Order: sequence, then structure tokens, then C-alpha cells
Amino acid sequence: MQEKSKIQHFKFPKTPTGIDGLDEITDGGFPKGRPTLICGGAGCGKTLLSMQFLIKGITEFNEPGVFMSFEEPSDDLTLNVKSLGFDLEKLKGEKKLVVDHVRVERSEIEEAGEYDLDGLFIRLSHAIDSIKAKRVVLDTIESLFAGLDNQGILRAELRRLFHWLKTKGVTAIITGERGEATLTRQGLEEYVSDCVIVLDHRVIEQVSTRRLRIVKYRGSTHGTNEYPFLIDDDGISVLPITSLKLNNEVSSDIISTGVPGLNDMFDRGGFYRGNNILVSGTAGTAKTTVGCYFANEQCKNNEKTIYFAFEESPDQLIRNMKSIGISLDKHIKNGLLQIHSSRPSLNGLEMHLLTLRKVIRDFKPTTIIIDPISNLITVGSEHEVRSMLVRLIDMLKANNITALFISLNKQTDSVRPDLAEESVSSLVDTWITVRDMEGIGERNRGIFIIKARGMGHSNKVREFLITNKGIELLDVELGPNGILTGAARQSYKFKQTISDIKLQNEISRKDREIARKRKVLEANIEALKNEFDSVEEELSILKATEELQTKLSSKKK
Repeated sequence: MQEKSKIQHFKFPKTPTGIDGLDEITDGGFPKGRPTLICGGAGCGKTLLSMQFLIKGITEFNEPGVFMSFEEPSDDLTLNVKSLGFDLEKLKGEKKLVVDHVRVERSEIEEAGEYDLDGLFIRLSHAIDSIKAKRVVLDTIESLFAGLDNQGILRAELRRLFHWLKTKGVTAIITGERGEATLTRQGLEEYVSDCVIVLDHRVIEQVSTRRLRIVKYRGSTHGTNEYPFLIDDDGISVLPITSLKLNNEVSSDIISTGVPGLNDMFDRGGFYRGNNILVSGTAGTAKTTVGCYFANEQCKNNEKTIYFAFEESPDQLIRNMKSIGISLDKHIKNGLLQIHSSRPSLNGLEMHLLTLRKVIRDFKPTTIIIDPISNLITVGSEHEVRSMLVRLIDMLKANNITALFISLNKQTDSVRPDLAEESVSSLVDTWITVRDMEGIGERNRGIFIIKARGMGHSNKVREFLITNKGIELLDVELGPNGILTGAARQSYKFKQTISDIKLQNEISRKDREIARKRKVLEANIEALKNEFDSVEEELSILKATEELQTKLSSKKK
């Protein structure tokens, strides 16, 4: 049992790369003390990834490194990576980095006798021992065998090189160029390497994308998908495809929608924090206005917010919102709001995801608004759009970020929803739709809630107006033929007012008529009473006369 427990708790020794996202998909980094092969075509980022591996090892893990180049001189390498903030001269001065350029000219090589790498081993061993290096990069391996035609010697020396690196106990990266039918030109490096990573730089519909794939990793689990990666001012960042486990934490806190009257349509008075909200509708239905109301409300509550706009510049968005009484510029000055504007075609879908991830990491927002996600369809296929949106939502859920997506629907009679709406609607927690409600000669706006997970909500369609004071939700007005909007609502109200006036007049007339009849009745009652009193008095006189006559008659007797 103890032996089994030890096996279960064994963790494969790894060297963390320090590269954003790469340690996540390799489950900890590259195999420690073993060679890793990175292959790919020209311009895919092999040299940069290798150099970043060394720099991160020195600056974050205190592991000195050796970079041996067979193509670029040391001065060129130093200048190339300086724009990324990597100061090689400083690290070399601190005896933490050795950059060695081995000049290999194909024209100067003549094959005569046995070929071996003893000279390289001596040179590399000296560099490793001089700074006690833990990490080594050889860039690129094809240059070592330039002009060598004997495949038997080439294969033997390749195996010898990889075995030598293992005996030195260094974590090594060896870069190689792609072959026609194999991962590398020689077709052997991928078999003797413990870890093989392929970098790819492709162009689809005039949009370039860089991707990374782990072909094999001996002794360890790893991600097997293609992962997009970005090269920017900070170097290389890799984006994992998606989270396979739905185990993110949730919150019961309620945040306001910011739209007057919209909170009342939710039983809890707003959205759950960390939820994903979709606001969909056709053009001109005030989707952006709803999004800006939400952003303004979050900033007023000191929540950091990012607004990604794919249709308007920041200045245009700020100006337009001022016309309805929303001042976004003050939140920008306070550091609570960032507006990022670009055309979707600027980058591929993965680049937008990586940019978003980087902004989240640097700004640490609690709220994100993307306006509109439907524009991303123009830079990817249906499958890519679905995959991208799933990854985006997974990333936001993992960071407990409240996200509001705006989706533009096409004005069509088709019952099939748009691609963006169809892809996201089942994933989001709350779905709000704004739509046109056309009447006779006019167009009005209505808003209603399609779903709100974990929360009761109104089933009514509310008409709303946009004035210079902002959005105003109107009470539901039902007429004989359904919901009344716009002029029909006003006409119905006018008719109702006239009807009310007529009713009041009729009631007043009836009241006066009853009053008159009451007076007549009271007069008749008084007359009858007087008549009754006269008859009664007359009867009393007759009775008195009769009694007097009776008394007189009794006295005579």
C-alpha cells in the first residue's frame, strides 16, 4: 500500500518555463534535465520562445542559462530581444547568461573522414560550467550538419548530442526547422527528444495566426490541442483552449443593471456577480446604450470596467453617451474604465482572446463589456467562432468577471437565430433582447428578458424611450389587440381620457338628476305628510266631538 501511495503521489520533475500559459498546458513546464525540441517554419517564434525560456529562468527562478546560436551573431540577438525588455548585456555582466555564436558556413565545410561533435561538446561544456548553467538552448540544430551527406553519421551524432545533454543534467531546448514530410528536416530529432513542440504561423483569409501544439511529452500528461499564442511587447503568451471542468466559484451578490426600471424586471433586482449577460437586438435598438448604462453603474460603484468596442472609437462613444446624460470620460480619468477600440479584422479570433487575457491580467477588471461579439464572425468560420466564444466565457468565469456581450441581429424574417446569438445564448446566464415594435407609420423600442438562470423575472415586453435624460422604461399598456406602443399608446390614452371624462360627466348628470328627484320625492313626502296630518287632525276633532256628545247625553239621563 505504501509503495502504491508513493507511485500515486509521484510528480514528474519539471522546469517551469515562466511563459504565460505554456506552463499551464505542459502541466508545470519542460522535462527537467532533458532536451525539448521546438520546431517550426521561419518566423513562427522558435528563437524568441527559447530566449524567453532562458530569461525567465534567470529572472524568476535564478537558473543561469547558455544560448548557443548557429545562425545569428550575439550582437544581433541582443538587439532583437531588447525591444521586449530583455537586457542580455546586463545578464551577461552578472555572469548569469552566456550567449555564444558558433559560425557554421556551408560553403566552407568539406566532408573528409569521420564527423563528430566533440568540439561542440567542449565549447558547450565550458559555457555551462563557467556559470553553472541549468538551462541550455541550441538554435538551430540543422546548421550543425550543414553539408553533411552521410545519414548514418548524422543520426549517430544526433543521438550522441541528446544523450550528452542528459548527462550534463541541464534542461535544454533544441530548435529545428520543419521538414517536408517530417517535423524536422532530419526526421530523427522528434524521436530522441523527450518533449516535442511544434510552432505554426498560418494565414487564413488574410489574417495571420500563430499556434502551438505539443506533439509528445514523455512521462507526463499535457494538452494535445492547438493553442494560439501571441508575440507582443512582453514576449510570448499562450492561450489554453478551454476549461474542461465546470468547477468555477459563483457569487450570490447582486449588481445593478444601471438602467432605470430594468432592475424591477428581475426578482432579485439585478444580475448575479460573475454572470454572463447577452443583450441582443437589431440595429438601432439601443444595445450600446444599455451596455454603457451598465458600465457607468459599475464604475459608480468603484468597479474596474473594460469596454471593448468593435464599431466606435472611444471619443465617439463618449460623445454619444453624453447626449443622454452619461459621462464616461470621468470614469476614464479616475482609472476605473478602459475603452479599447479596434476593427475585428485587426487580428484573428485567437489574437483578440489573447489581448483580452493580457488586459485582464494587467488591469484586473471586475466587469467586461464586448460590443458587439457578432462582428467577430467576420474573421473566422462558424466552428472557430463557437470555439472562441466558449473559450472566452470559460476564461471570464474562471476569473469571476461579470461580462455583458452585445450581439447585433440581422433584420430578417427567418426564425433561425444569428450565429453569434446561437453560439452564446445557451452559454450565458442572462439573455435580454431589445427589439423594434413597428406601429402605423412609426418605430418603437421594446425590451424583455428571455432567460435569467437562478432568478425569477418578468415575462412582459416593456416599451422604453431614449431622451436627453437617458432611458425611460414605460409601464405595460394593454389594448384590445395586445401591447400598445408609441402613437397607439397615446391614442389609447387619449380615448381612455375622453371616456373617463364622459363617464365623469355622466356620473355628475346622474348625481344631479338623483338630487332633483330626491328633492321632488322629499316634497311629495312632505305634502303627503301634511295631508296625512290634516286627515289625522280632522279625525281627532271628530273623535273629540263624538266624546263630547257622549258625555252630554249621559248627563241628561
